[in-house]
Amino acid sequence: MSRSQLPLNALRAFEASARHLSFTRAGLELSVTQAAVSHQVKGLEARLGVALFRRLPRGLALTDEGQFLLPVLRDSFDRVGEVMDRFEAGRVRQVLTLGVVGTFAVGWLLPRLPQFQEAHPFVDLRISTNNNRVDLAGEGLDCAIRFGDGAWHGTEAVRLMPAPLTALCAPAVAQRLEGPASLAAEILLRSYRADDWPAWFAAAGLPCPPIRGPVFDSSFLMAEAAAQGLGVALAPAAMFERDLASGRLARPFIQESGSGHYWLSWLKSKEPTGAMRALEGWLGVNMPAIEGR
Repeated sequence: MSRSQLPLNALRAFEASARHLSFTRAGLELSVTQAAVSHQVKGLEARLGVALFRRLPRGLALTDEGQFLLPVLRDSFDRVGEVMDRFEAGRVRQVLTLGVVGTFAVGWLLPRLPQFQEAHPFVDLRISTNNNRVDLAGEGLDCAIRFGDGAWHGTEAVRLMPAPLTALCAPAVAQRLEGPASLAAEILLRSYRADDWPAWFAAAGLPCPPIRGPVFDSSFLMAEAAAQGLGVALAPAAMFERDLASGRLARPFIQESGSGHYWLSWLKSKEPTGAMRALEGWLGVNMPAIEGR
């Protein structure tokens, strides 16, 4: 059946009647009479050559054919309704599903999110956090912000900001540290990247001591452990500006290491939407300048 021949009024009458199991209540929902709904449903049954309802003394019951047709219509009407709901003030709200590494989400994005929403009120942002392991296609993400070198197979990536790593700890721990070498006597909290601490000690001109601290899959969680005095974390200071300013965390040394950046990435096979371009442009304006970006 071609789209131009679809009996839309009759299909709406059937779907409402099937939900309510009543022509009367369906008529109230559709602002028509019970007789009009019954007439539309009878016409649809005649057109299909099947009975969609069994008429009972106290209402309706769906036949097998009616049960087959109902979920298809319900899903279709729901999807149309969702699209219609996105239109507001003469514009359409675009959904943008964004995966964000948790440390960046808490440390940078959330404090600035009201600015993005004010600048782009018609972007319906859906945020999913992760620990830097992302499957863009499998998770249904439009794009993702993650840490690394930007070389992810099958993706486009735009550099956002550098994220050098530095030692962070509770103020009480910082008071007893006389220099980078004194970290050898401390519990050094680790990420899943085994070369982070060796690279930091190399930047400080020191050999790396044995590292036996617990391993975390999130810099945010590792920094929280450091703030509670459980050891010294190695994390990007830029993501913990509020904790440093409030005194929950201290940065005992100036040494930094690491060449990784935060990136905005999306699948090469995906045509960027207007919402994706809006996010990319807003991030570009609000990020620190990066040479060669």
